[in-house]
Amino acid sequence: MPDILCFGEPLLEFNQQPDGNYLPGHGGDTSNCAIAAARQGASVGYFTHIGADAFGDSFMDLWAREGVDTSAVKQVSDAHTGIYFVTHGADGHQFSYFRAGSASSKVTSEDLPAEALASCKILHVSGISQAISDTSADAVFAAIDMVKKAGGKVSFDTNLRLKLWPIERARAVIHAGMSQCDIALPGLDDAQHLTGLEDPDAIADFYLALGASIVALTLGAEGTLVATADERRRIKGRRVEAVDATAAGDTFDGAFLSRIAAGDDPFEAARYANAAAALSTQGYGAVAPMPTKDAVQAFLADE
Repeated sequence: MPDILCFGEPLLEFNQQPDGNYLPGHGGDTSNCAIAAARQGASVGYFTHIGADAFGDSFMDLWAREGVDTSAVKQVSDAHTGIYFVTHGADGHQFSYFRAGSASSKVTSEDLPAEALASCKILHVSGISQAISDTSADAVFAAIDMVKKAGGKVSFDTNLRLKLWPIERARAVIHAGMSQCDIALPGLDDAQHLTGLEDPDAIADFYLALGASIVALTLGAEGTLVATADERRRIKGRRVEAVDATAAGDTFDGAFLSRIAAGDDPFEAARYANAAAALSTQGYGAVAPMPTKDAVQAFLADE
């Protein structure tokens, strides 16, 4: 059974290129995280439902190529695999989703893979895992409970998507999820919306008070604020010529969790993950530009 188990919704991606055409690829925050962790050499599995369709088949092929365990993935014939489009403009990248009624959104607590949840070291979920439907939100809470009872850790990325739910419900559900996590992985913009706080240190204090033992607050190009009950440090970001920030946060998550699972302290894990996330912005799409462990280590050696 894998050390890290990710749970959420994979989505086929169509990413706008400079010539206006769309490049097909794969996305979905927790799937991206799983692949990023696998490229760092971690033992990773995925849980979801996807359609018994061509898009679902392409995900099964992708995960097999990337070394992500799919024993907990189920393809269903009564719902489709979701898709999204990425467009690029002066204000950055924008997402348009076509995911209503997707197979992933129909997952219930009864569908959970009990054995995989009981044996994993880290369960990774996100706000999106809970935003896509009420049944999925309930399933995330049930999965967290199963992992905690078995002695595992829970990682939670806020990944706030206000197109999926109103801010009041997002706050209530995400705060409830964060209160049960061990590793909090919020982004600064998300956290400011969710907490009403502006200062990164105040945000870190907020999530520590909810119960997390590690908070890694990503600050974009400025790096990451890592806080525990005993210590906090700002881990500087790495500068690159970025062309597309799609899934940079997911790459950070996967790289960070891979190093935590390997025994690194959170500060060293964040240094590594910052480098991986920076490298992932140098190509288009969510998955294709994600670096391997060798590429990240070479980049770090060049500091």
